[in-house]
Amino acid sequence: MKHEIRFQSEKTYANPLYEVRYFRLTFTSPSGIKHLVNGFWDGGKEWKVRFCPDERGVWKWKSDCSDSENSGLHSREGNFECIENSSDEEIYRRGSVICPKGKYYLTYNDGKPFFWLACTAWNGALKSSDEEWDFYLQHRKQNNYNVIQFVTTQWRGCDKNAEGLVAFEGSGNIRINPEFFKRIDKKIDKINEYGLVASPVILWALPTGPGRELSPGYYLPIDEAVLLANYIVARYQGNQVIWTLGGDGRYYGVLEDRWKEIGRLVFTEIDHAPVTLHPHGSSYIGDLYAGEEWYDIMAYQSSHSNGERVVNWINKGPMSQDWHKLRPMPYINMEPNYEEIGFIITARDVRNASYWSLFATPVAGITYGANGIWPWLAEGEEILNHRHSKGVSSWRKSIQFPGSIQMGYLYAFIDRFEWWKLFPANDLLLQQPGDSIFNHWISVLKSDDNRTILVYIPSKGDIRFRNPGTLKYTAEWFNPVTNSFFDAEISQKDGIISFRQESENDMIIVMNS
Repeated sequence: MKHEIRFQSEKTYANPLYEVRYFRLTFTSPSGIKHLVNGFWDGGKEWKVRFCPDERGVWKWKSDCSDSENSGLHSREGNFECIENSSDEEIYRRGSVICPKGKYYLTYNDGKPFFWLACTAWNGALKSSDEEWDFYLQHRKQNNYNVIQFVTTQWRGCDKNAEGLVAFEGSGNIRINPEFFKRIDKKIDKINEYGLVASPVILWALPTGPGRELSPGYYLPIDEAVLLANYIVARYQGNQVIWTLGGDGRYYGVLEDRWKEIGRLVFTEIDHAPVTLHPHGSSYIGDLYAGEEWYDIMAYQSSHSNGERVVNWINKGPMSQDWHKLRPMPYINMEPNYEEIGFIITARDVRNASYWSLFATPVAGITYGANGIWPWLAEGEEILNHRHSKGVSSWRKSIQFPGSIQMGYLYAFIDRFEWWKLFPANDLLLQQPGDSIFNHWISVLKSDDNRTILVYIPSKGDIRFRNPGTLKYTAEWFNPVTNSFFDAEISQKDGIISFRQESENDMIIVMNS
């Protein structure tokens, strides 16, 4: 759990962000492992360091400050004892979520695989009351969500928090507002209290559209973007987090060097939780960022459409073609179709995009979003700087949407298997109906030993595929709408497996040997 150490500065700084170039602690674990952790200014003369120890026993620490004459911050020493905590939550029993090298999935620190099921609440930490946040998190936990995505500063979708405060002011010379971040502190602590992982967006980055001048990842100079990011990372590194360095950004072309430099300057020298970037719609940065040591999760955004371009991009696009060519890392669609967006996207569209994404690369996770949850809309409220927001359902109504509940079914379904051993196997199909009718795309996963095969079938039809070995299979159907299973009849003859999908909705057939 988070351990906080407080310091009283001997000096008052006009702008601590610039006058104190660094304030950090070196923690030494009971086994002798050292961890470098940055501290942060919390207003007045108060400074803090937050850290999440991962060994039981006595830890030692020593501080180092760029202002070596400040005896309140520099060359201080201390220790504390880390004892076993009493929490039943897996993030504390098993340890923080990490991204092991050579794996296509996340794990807890003890090695148990962690399947990412996130809900998008970009404005939740900025706008929610304590009662609302508690209600929301309780509902998400009850429906198997384990990650919450949210924004940590003002941005194009929310120009100030519920108290009218902003995270910082200025551009070429910025001033941090600690009172703003004290609200975020409470929201992240509550996420972790429910056993969920927080995924804070550090720098919203979309360089186009109305309100882009509010998004720090777009308009701050690199030096100021790094200062702000360092502050946020230092403030929340003691929590159970997965960092989203940039939100909805363009991280390629003329902006590629900018984002690589920011990532390196923020994360290279410190111990940190997994890091990713949230790209803008239908953009992929795998071949550009796979070589960045600080970059851990290959996030992408398919965007919000049930049309041919986006569907084909999910099923035939660069993620499905490149995952086995680049260094192993989790591939996660962190923004598929938002339910109700444009008053077009239905629960079926949410399921289609989610299952297609999950089956297109090695299984790692998926994110859900609804057009009323992410902006944290009250009844009758409209979305700042976004079109087509009149009449969008409130967040309270949206968390009850069919697609919202069915993503919880998805988690429970995939958790029945050793999902981390499942890989795409569309080459087994003798005929791919999606080649002629784009939204009839059939997706296949199988284990390396061929004993488990999952086939996602979005519409009625006859399916035939090669038996990958000489095994005999039993089969059952899973209905992702009703969360129900029933027996399936399949033909197994001359190395060919065949069956018919008769349901009006999408289905998954499960074959085991």
